[in-house]
Order: sequence, then C-alpha cells, then structure tokens
Amino acid sequence: MISLVLVGAAGRMGRAIAETTAVVPGFKVKACVDQALHVSELDGPEWGSDLSRFAAPGDVVVEFSTAAAAVQAAQVCAEKGAALISGTTGLTEAEEEAIRTAGRRVAVLRSANFSMGVLALRRALNAAIPVLATWDVEIVERHHRGKQDSPSGTAMLLAHEVAMRRGIPAAALRHGRQGRLGPRPADEIGVHALRGGSWVGDHTVLLAGAGEWIELRHVAQDRSAFAHGVLAAAGFVAKASPGFYTFDAVLS
Repeated sequence: MISLVLVGAAGRMGRAIAETTAVVPGFKVKACVDQALHVSELDGPEWGSDLSRFAAPGDVVVEFSTAAAAVQAAQVCAEKGAALISGTTGLTEAEEEAIRTAGRRVAVLRSANFSMGVLALRRALNAAIPVLATWDVEIVERHHRGKQDSPSGTAMLLAHEVAMRRGIPAAALRHGRQGRLGPRPADEIGVHALRGGSWVGDHTVLLAGAGEWIELRHVAQDRSAFAHGVLAAAGFVAKASPGFYTFDAVLS
C-alpha cells in the first residue's frame, strides 16, 4: 500500500487525486495539507497546514499548489526522506532548481502534465518534427478562467521540445501577435493561451506546410485523466532511487 500526502488537497487537482485514490487499489491518502480547511473534510484523512507533521520515509508527497508550497515541499521531503511528485506550473528557474536539488536525497518526479494522452501527443510530435523540418509550428492551449499561469506549463513544454529538436533558441517563441509584423519568420514558434469557462485542458499543435497541414490535439475532459497519471508516477517514485525524474520515466 502506497501512502500519499496531498499538498494543495483542497484544490481541483488535490480533490481529483483523492477521489481517484479511493477507487484504485494499492494507494491510500494518509494526510491532506492545505491552508483552506473545511469541517466536512475533517472526517476523512487527517488535515493540516504543516507538511512536516505528516511526511515520513516511505510516503509519497504529491503537490499541486503554489510555487512557494512546491519549494517548501521539496525541502521537507529531503529532510524527512519522503518521495515527491511535483505538478505546480509557472515556477521560476530558481524555484525549479530548488526542487531539483531535493533529488540528491530522495526520489523527485516533476512534470507539467500527468496525462498519458499528452505523453502520447509529445511522442507523436517528436516523431513528426524531423520529417516536417521546414513546417511552421503553432501551439494553442485552452484552460478554465481560474488558471493562474499563462501559457500553460504543458504548452511551454511542447514549445521548448520543438525548439530543442530544431536547434532554435527559446527567444523564437512568440506569445500572440498584434500590429504590422511582416512575414512570419521561419524559426518562430507561436504559443497562444485562451482562458474562459471550465475548460480542463486542451492543447493543439498545428504544423503547417505548403498546401497541407497537420493538427495534433489532446483534450482532457476530466481531471481524473491527470489523477491516474499521478498514481502511476507515485508507484514509480515509491520504488525509485534518489534522483530527479520526469513523467517520461514512468513509461520508459
């Protein structure tokens, strides 16, 4: 039985992971950590606002919260000997490095997206890029009105993977267009964010050539899609040696 400690347990992803854990054998929620506590939630696992009260060797801490909480979770896990799954997006490079540092002492798995479908989309895109080396690439993502960061971490992951495989700098990313900009540069990657309603997550990669185009699209209809991926990741880090991992390692 793999014991989970949820950080950001009252949030959308925290609730989805708790609900999914209840119906998937082999996992249990040991404790919930969040600043927002509700009486109705106190009947289940123990709740609190201090992760250090709950994290212990053998536990897997799962955090979908804030940048500050993500960094704190990494520090606590390194001190307590608990594995960490980190899914908060929109972090600075310094915050990312703080999480990577914890991997020197415990298993840390960090990802902008835990969907098996998005992993398949990334692999399809990576296969297409060398074949369509001169085609234009545009990325469009849609999320609910309450999402804090923009563009999404998944959109940026897709864009950076395209840039890396084409050998072009991150400066080639263009976030929206306005005004008289002239012809589109060949090495530009467009990244466009839409916000509204209750979209869970929708990512489209458009590859446009002369007289033809291809669209690769993934739509998350429910957060349980991500929750199942998180549990697969938890199964991985619970047995992994100390180190820093990405979601690709789960299915490698």
